[in-house]
Amino acid sequence: MAFKNRRKSSAPGRFLFIIMLSFVIIGTVGSYFLFFEGENPTASLENTNKYIGKNSTIQYTVTDRKSGIKSINIYGTQGGMKKILHTVTFPRVSYIGQAGPFEQSQSISFDAKKNGFKDGHLKLTLEAVDFSLQGWLKGNKTTVHKEITVDTKPPRIEILHSEKYIIPGGAGIAIYRLSDSDTRHGVTINGHFNPGFLIGDGRDHTYISFFALPYDSKKIDSLKVTALDKAGNSANFPFSTIYKKDRKKTDKINISDGFLNRKIPEFEQYYQEMSGNLIEKYLYINNTVRKQNNKKISELCNSPREERFWKGRFLRMAGSGRAGFADYRTYFFKGKAVDNQTHLGMDIASTRRANVKAANQGVIIFADYLGIYGNMIMIDHGQGVFSLYSHLSQINGAVGDKVDQQTVLGLTGTTGMAGGDHLHFSMLINGMFVTPKEWWDQHWIDVTIEEPITDSKF
Repeated sequence: MAFKNRRKSSAPGRFLFIIMLSFVIIGTVGSYFLFFEGENPTASLENTNKYIGKNSTIQYTVTDRKSGIKSINIYGTQGGMKKILHTVTFPRVSYIGQAGPFEQSQSISFDAKKNGFKDGHLKLTLEAVDFSLQGWLKGNKTTVHKEITVDTKPPRIEILHSEKYIIPGGAGIAIYRLSDSDTRHGVTINGHFNPGFLIGDGRDHTYISFFALPYDSKKIDSLKVTALDKAGNSANFPFSTIYKKDRKKTDKINISDGFLNRKIPEFEQYYQEMSGNLIEKYLYINNTVRKQNNKKISELCNSPREERFWKGRFLRMAGSGRAGFADYRTYFFKGKAVDNQTHLGMDIASTRRANVKAANQGVIIFADYLGIYGNMIMIDHGQGVFSLYSHLSQINGAVGDKVDQQTVLGLTGTTGMAGGDHLHFSMLINGMFVTPKEWWDQHWIDVTIEEPITDSKF
């Protein structure tokens, strides 16, 4: 009887023991997962350039969403030398949950010579440790490497030919040699960059850059060949060209009610945001839409083909000239001046719906309707040279078509901001409108381009 009583009295004790043991186990397991989490930090050097110059940056990102980041170290190793480039340690801010920052991204400056590294191969190592108590309290560690090239020498530029003179709205060339072909290079004039291309006659490291002076330039502020290599090393070689002032041409355009009644409905199909009366809509087209169209044209010139397709002078369509390049126009409505714009092409009138042929060899890069230009075709002739044909009543070509001087692109018309049947023809150099007269002139082609290319061989 006493034995049975002892069994009954010990049952609650065992139950309490089991409960306490369970709490201990749960607490131990919880503490393990809380303080001994086993997830490694993520670390990346992906945004660091593979080529590092004299003064560059190392960019890294470290993330740890569990216990947080405890320390970050970056080393550089070259040959037998290992040098720490960056180190940061974060204080523990809590013993429960997040103990350090979840994410750390930074760009650190890197001077190769100051750190004792030479040009050539260099291995970067990024080590990230979190606040976990794993690994005998050392934390989880992630190590990533990136192989880079140290290059502290800027490219060398040798100018073989530079333009003698240039007019506002005119074009020119520079021919030069580069010591490093793997660079972004070209001519910068008044802040506008014009890329250079292999000259295309079998010579290595010899380049040509076609450049243009904006039609409204009062002077040449700066003119230089520039080169920037992958490591960020740059070189500049200024050269001088004589600025030749050109005569400013003016024109008056009278806008009639009949013109507005014919034209506005055409634009309303494409620009439904227009509002107001007819003249207000016209001014919106002549300003806002014009700017949008010219921005699109400039963007089309951003990726010129590297091969030169064109040969000899560009052909001018037969017909009478109705408006010239860089004509400063004042627009009148009911005897009152309402707007001012500049005409950036040549207007040529022939018979109604006359054939429009490509001015030279190239590839069509645009064939569609474009606002004030109406139905328009643009041709990439290679190395930054482009031509534009607008107000067409019919488009025959398509993007990607290769054309020559026998290719009929379409027919003249009155689409866009055209009062009568004609062709609006433009030439562009890297998105900059230039006078077509130079490109129609074989003598100008010979003296400005062909002869310097030949002379630069010797």
